[in-house]
Amino acid sequence: MDTRTMLDQGLGRSLFHMTWPMIFGVLALMSYHLVDAFWIARLGVEPLAALGFTVPIQQSFTGFQVGLGIAVTAIISRTLGAGDALLARRQGGVVAILGAVSAGALCLLLWVVRGPLLTVLGAGPEIRPVIDEFWSVWLGAAWLGAVMYMGYSLHRAQGDTRFPGLMMMVGSVLNMLLDPLFIFTFGWGLPGAAWATIAAFTIACMVTYPRLWHRQWIAFDLQGFAIWRTIRQVSSIGAPAMVSQLLPPVSAMLATGLVAGFGASAVAAWGLGTRLEFFSLVVVLALTMSMPPMVGRLVGSGELAAARRLIRLAALFVLAWQLGVSLVWLLTSGLVVPLVSADDSVGNVLRA
Repeated sequence: MDTRTMLDQGLGRSLFHMTWPMIFGVLALMSYHLVDAFWIARLGVEPLAALGFTVPIQQSFTGFQVGLGIAVTAIISRTLGAGDALLARRQGGVVAILGAVSAGALCLLLWVVRGPLLTVLGAGPEIRPVIDEFWSVWLGAAWLGAVMYMGYSLHRAQGDTRFPGLMMMVGSVLNMLLDPLFIFTFGWGLPGAAWATIAAFTIACMVTYPRLWHRQWIAFDLQGFAIWRTIRQVSSIGAPAMVSQLLPPVSAMLATGLVAGFGASAVAAWGLGTRLEFFSLVVVLALTMSMPPMVGRLVGSGELAAARRLIRLAALFVLAWQLGVSLVWLLTSGLVVPLVSADDSVGNVLRA
């Protein structure tokens, strides 16, 4: 969506058209996380507790890729707003490589420091082998998820939110369908959930990146291109965004460490509760995906006043929406708990 279209049809209407596909996409992602927890809960308390210890790390990884995605969409959309499509394609090539390499480095770091990290989180020695077995596969799924998300960010930077929203739904449905097959039919247990994610994300990447190339939204012809300038731009915008995105996971890690003192059932319930909490943030997360390309286009074309109006509009909407969501969870909490956990000890802690 270009600047003129946004201004002609109104900022509120444009924001709606850009955001609604992402709402369904984010909702699908949250659903597959919840379905993962549903199937894993059938394996027993220890696998579910292992998943609970993974949740804050997963949130941190999500914060990393969301912060990087915000930077990518902001930079490329600003370039497009200034009318330089060739530069935008080259920037897309740089950030695709940068995202894959940095996500891989983060996965490697998490594997190396998993021992001290799990100690901080309060994981006891009896559950460490379960977590190690799961993380050896889950980190590969996390890397693929970051690469996939980068492809979606490059689409959003071009003003296309429908394709990422659709692919997020397709990938999530595939994951949900493969979960029982990999976990139970193949007998892979907890790691089977991560293998299902790897399979779904691989298919999504095989569709996403050829589409970027076919539409000429990404280029690797970088001769004479100021690569380090783009990396500095990504860092200057992405670093603050990542910090803001990482604060909730850090608090979640500290909280998980405190909860771990109450036993495996408490950690399992905490992990499920956190996953349910994700649903409260669906619309907010969708806005974080749809707004940066809009603001970038407006800033790139010199429409600073319109960019400020758009931000104010979104902030007021989020305040009203989150108040409504909180009331809904409060009224329906008694109905939700039996659906996500069959274990009485976990359900009792979750209801409390």
